[in-house]
Amino acid sequence: MGKKVTEQTAEIVQPILDEMKLELVDIEFEKEGKNWFLRVFIDKPGGVDIEECGQVSEQLSEKLDQDDPVTVPYYLEVSSPGAERPLKKPQDFHDHIGNTIFVSLYEPMEGAKTFEGKLIRFNGETVAMEIMIKTRKKEIEIPYQKIAKARLAVTFN
Repeated sequence: MGKKVTEQTAEIVQPILDEMKLELVDIEFEKEGKNWFLRVFIDKPGGVDIEECGQVSEQLSEKLDQDDPVTVPYYLEVSSPGAERPLKKPQDFHDHIGNTIFVSLYEPMEGAKTFEGKLIRFNGETVAMEIMIKTRKKEIEIPYQKIAKARLAVTFN
């Protein structure tokens, strides 16, 4: 098999996205119940619409028919990451300074493994966030390598 399904799919879909000026956010290949799902999340500034998802799905589907990395029957889904978009790459952190984010860590820091707050700085090594502790704001710095998962957080004011 060599490469994982997600990596092979990324290689297949990237030229399609480049041509359409879209960004690959994430790819998931997971089993739900008896069915396998290959999910491709795409985005662009201002968001993607259903038509763009459809075009990518159609072109990707054709390419997968020719050179399919998946050996089991599966459903292909192409969609936008939505409001709680994952932050996967360093560039994602740069692009979302000023936004509220949610991070979970590999190991606890200051007694917690999850933090939600405003992303205020990112220098490639450290993510600086402003979090609320009871009623006061506090700035924390989290080493980038300690972050297991990060995503945009939806806040209701």
